[in-house]
Amino acid sequence: MEISALQKARYAYQPKLPASLSRDITGIGIEFGSPTEALADQGDLKELFKNTYGKPIAAFVPGSLKDIKRRLNVGVILSGGQAPGGHNVIAGLFDGLKKGNPESKLYGFLGGPSGLIGNKHIEITPSFIDGYRNTGGFDMIGSGRTKIESPDQFAASLQTATELELNAVVIIGGDDSNTNAALLAEYFLARGSGIQVIGCPKTIDGDLKNGYIEASFGFDTACKTYSELIGNICRDANSAKKYWHFIKLMGRAASHIALECALQTQPNICLISEEVEARGLSLEQVVDHICASVVRRAEKGENFGVVLIPEGLVEFIPEMKILIRELNDLIAAGEEFSRLSSFIDQLEWLSRQISPESYKLIRSLPPEIAREFLMDRDPHGNVQVSRIETEKLLIGMAEKKLQALKEQNLYQGKFSALGHFFGYEGRCAFPSNFDADYCYSLGFGAFVLIASGLTGYLSSVRNLTAPADQWIAGGVPLTMMMNMEQRHGSKKPVIRKALVELEGTPFKAFDAVRDTWALKTSFLFPGAIQYFGPPEVSDLTTKTLKLERQESKRRELNCQESK
Repeated sequence: MEISALQKARYAYQPKLPASLSRDITGIGIEFGSPTEALADQGDLKELFKNTYGKPIAAFVPGSLKDIKRRLNVGVILSGGQAPGGHNVIAGLFDGLKKGNPESKLYGFLGGPSGLIGNKHIEITPSFIDGYRNTGGFDMIGSGRTKIESPDQFAASLQTATELELNAVVIIGGDDSNTNAALLAEYFLARGSGIQVIGCPKTIDGDLKNGYIEASFGFDTACKTYSELIGNICRDANSAKKYWHFIKLMGRAASHIALECALQTQPNICLISEEVEARGLSLEQVVDHICASVVRRAEKGENFGVVLIPEGLVEFIPEMKILIRELNDLIAAGEEFSRLSSFIDQLEWLSRQISPESYKLIRSLPPEIAREFLMDRDPHGNVQVSRIETEKLLIGMAEKKLQALKEQNLYQGKFSALGHFFGYEGRCAFPSNFDADYCYSLGFGAFVLIASGLTGYLSSVRNLTAPADQWIAGGVPLTMMMNMEQRHGSKKPVIRKALVELEGTPFKAFDAVRDTWALKTSFLFPGAIQYFGPPEVSDLTTKTLKLERQESKRRELNCQESK
């Protein structure tokens, strides 16, 4: 098979490891901290996770693990949406297993968790893994969104693991997938099985993080990919000087991607969903905010600009959130709606079913956008927010608002807008050096957690703004990241999503300069991901991570001084 020059070079790249993992394998030890508690609902979670709750945080240190050379059989699952670096997690896990014992085996379950349930797998061999090192995508074994929820699914998972004589299962995924990992670890122990379960933190949305998980893998690469494209558009806008570009970005539940891309490119406007919700802004107020920048820039003769929009914005606008909830409840439960073939009939039916306020809102939307709220639901009966063209909605409403201002002689500019959605472009890119190293370290760390006999842990690598040899590797109990949330009519344990903190350093850094960006053309042009060259270029981390680590170090210093 013919491959590109870059692909050939990436195959040869040797990922860097933390010093605690790069020493001779017989010199790796482990130490434990104090018992941990969940974020909230400690009593409920302690009852649900009788065997795995309250475990201590683990750190890898110089030492000697007596069983690190034992022969192991391990299964690995890629779960959820793709994120750059997933293949390197598997490569790190594979290399760790083989260094421990060349007779160890790694099985890849095909198509995500359903592969474990249905016992669909392949054995990962040296020649097979070498074709995927440092590459993007999840095509090595495929992924899936099946949740292991029913008693039959749990029983089938245990049966598969038993038939393959597995010592452990590694689940590579986001918050939902690692909630599954915690439940599976508890289930195995409750059934008297010694099969371990270890998780690895994946999601380009960046919403799986805390003090011990500083970043979820793929976020770095995705943001750099999107920022290159945004920077290109910024330069084009500043060259042509005639278009406003509305760019929707991945990030349904959290706006970390939009915020990071804003810090990298300095657009005129970046909407942050969490702020919109906190301030209770209406759709009209969001449009007013955009139009204020358009008008002020037009007064300077600059009838162009760039607006960044998080994918999940509509779910954070209070009135839209109510509309979506009402539609989800009605459409998921009612067969009558599914029999209505025309948009007019659907609207007429809704006029009798939803609140007057929600009906007025959906009628105020452009018809092509309103239809998107009523299209086929996801498997849980919810509106498919990613398919709602929020960028086009805001363009249409801004056009109406600006026309009204023009008629009142309050705006004399020219508004021409183009819409974009950057999503899939970033999910399978060649991982940056940072993600290649980070993911390899997570996978290798997962092996050490297994060799240590642990279960119900998430592989953790911290101190990520330092050179890789100074990274701190270990494991975090999955239950310490959980709380109870209402899901489909009942309380369920879930890993809490990490949203953009409005009091956090990254948002404050953005907030301090966004008024300037709104008026003055301040674009930055990050360019393509660099894989070669000096570390300050090729190993560059995200601005979000740098700002968060600076704040963390400041707090640690203040804490030490107070003692």
